[in-house]
Amino acid sequence: MTSNLLLQVENVGIQFGGLKAVQNVNMHMNKGELVGLIGPNGAGKTTTFNMLTGVYQPTEGVITFDGKNLKGLKPYQVTKLGISRTFQNIRLFKDLSVLDNVKVANHNLAKHSILSSIFRLPNHFKGEEKMDRESIEFLKIFGLDVYKDELAKNLPYGMQRRLEIARALAAKPQLLLLDEPAAGMNPQETHHLMELIAFIRKEFDLTILLIEHDMHLVMGICERIYVLDHGQLIADGTPEEIRNNPKVIEAYLGEEVIE
Repeated sequence: MTSNLLLQVENVGIQFGGLKAVQNVNMHMNKGELVGLIGPNGAGKTTTFNMLTGVYQPTEGVITFDGKNLKGLKPYQVTKLGISRTFQNIRLFKDLSVLDNVKVANHNLAKHSILSSIFRLPNHFKGEEKMDRESIEFLKIFGLDVYKDELAKNLPYGMQRRLEIARALAAKPQLLLLDEPAAGMNPQETHHLMELIAFIRKEFDLTILLIEHDMHLVMGICERIYVLDHGQLIADGTPEEIRNNPKVIEAYLGEEVIE
């Protein structure tokens, strides 16, 4: 019988000097799930993402993705295995075009060789044409195809957010990590983002792990939620269970994150 388990995080932690930024975190995700990871600022959420994607190496514990141990892997190797992400602070190639930003992710999966690119062999041109077509299709999903020749830095903030998600999606991941995708968006943009996340999850058969402070978004689309505080997991459960969990309420000290 085939296991439905995609991601397993077992007793994972990381220490910077004498500071334990994250400790003894246990999480799991099944294929197709949409799961939230929430907590106050400084709780260790982005640090956890960095460990999942090879930016940081855990000092303890094991991370397994699709049956493979991620220990020692570089970010580009993790991406090739099928994990892609966005960032809390937008990290686009701002002086490249909108189209080229998405093509960068496609190049990670290119099948034509470096040699064919250097000598401009037929395989190179076929590969580039395919990447152009696929990249434009991703831009269409996010309503950005009409801006394909614009420099990324000239897009409004909300569009830059969407472009970063489009780029992550172009890497064709199994697991998509979204780090505060609604940051800086107005309520209308956030509502559209919720619909967009639900659409790409279904359309591309994605598993999604989401960090977000907008609890309307988290409670509205996540099936399960993990809560971090001071680098430790303090709760996990359904949105309803998290909303009524005394530890979560206390950790947020009255912030409007569980409404």
